[in-house]
Amino acid sequence: MGVLLLACARRESETAPVSTDTIGVAPAASAPTTAAAFEEEIARFEAADRAQPPDSGGIVFVGSSSFRLWPNLAGDFPGRTVLNRGFGGSTLPDVIHFAPRVVLPYRPRLVVLYAGDNDLAAGRSAEQVADDFRTFVRVVRQARPATRIAYVSIKPSPSRWALAEQARRANALIASEIARDSLAAFVDVFTPMLGTNGRPRPELFVADSLHMTPAGYVLWRERLSSTVR
Repeated sequence: MGVLLLACARRESETAPVSTDTIGVAPAASAPTTAAAFEEEIARFEAADRAQPPDSGGIVFVGSSSFRLWPNLAGDFPGRTVLNRGFGGSTLPDVIHFAPRVVLPYRPRLVVLYAGDNDLAAGRSAEQVADDFRTFVRVVRQARPATRIAYVSIKPSPSRWALAEQARRANALIASEIARDSLAAFVDVFTPMLGTNGRPRPELFVADSLHMTPAGYVLWRERLSSTVR
């Protein structure tokens, strides 16, 4: 119960059975997870998959509530097979932990990841976030070597502006890692979400100064349009 309460406090206000391809893939994260807090949400994904199995070989969006709250994600990328598996409040270690249940079973050709934001807010360093990103890539590629991975940069939320330099550092480290990977892409949303004054554009954020307005998602869709294919 203590783990559950702690994880709930950290949340942003916010399947198909594992295939034999994933057996033996260790979801080893480099930091403790709050997995127990997400078990019910992950179980709902699995129940939905049993009721209506999604197509394999599509595009899986996974990460925290910036994805979970995306309205009509599939409609924003018409003609593509898109599945939203964001779960609010998650960190990179949480995503790694659940990858065998909410990423790998779909045999995706592309995984779009948004994570790292909550990690910095929880006190993880930029270097630790980058290490966890490498772990995520390794877990995916062990099971699906040809799967492309797109990382959406940590966004510049007004409520977390004190972490802006850490976010820039984490983004830079991950972008450098991706530059050496021909099957990966770095999608910068940090820079275009800043105004001419160098601060986050207020019209892109709702009242909590953390989550995004429809205008924020329009920007993300435009930034991702050439990658989500």
